[in-house]
Amino acid sequence: MPEKGKTSKKGKAAETEISPSRSVSACSRNIIMAYVSVPKDLTKVKNKVILNLTKRQVICLTAAAAIGLPFYFFTRGYIGTSNATSCMVLLMLPAFLFAMYEKDGMPLEKILFNVIRVKLSRSAVRRYEVENLYEPKKDAAGLKIQKKGEGKHAAKKGYTS
Repeated sequence: MPEKGKTSKKGKAAETEISPSRSVSACSRNIIMAYVSVPKDLTKVKNKVILNLTKRQVICLTAAAAIGLPFYFFTRGYIGTSNATSCMVLLMLPAFLFAMYEKDGMPLEKILFNVIRVKLSRSAVRRYEVENLYEPKKDAAGLKIQKKGEGKHAAKKGYTS
């Protein structure tokens, strides 16, 4: 069996076997082709700035480091290394969540804003009300409100049903 991408020993007239990652040009040379996968949904593609992180992630992680590291260095002498480390992690955790968490293409602050808007600012029970156009309208005192054309002479003009 001949090697892939090379002609057999029988001569130039023999067939050439080609692997899926190679192709043969017009002058019988093997050229290696690079394959790049392109995502179908380009909205999920984000520009990376530093260390394969987006600009948003870099800003949030810098803010977390600016809060957590000074806290650790100032408190480790007073409360101990282990307690200072635990407190530092708890202080840095919200910034890490804002940097990394994403669901359905929305960052954490948009998700929190939607949850707060739905749970707190809108009522949980939504009543279904329909205005009956055929029922006579009444005012606050319970008196019937006359529509245009329903006066004393409506029967003469043919407005009543």
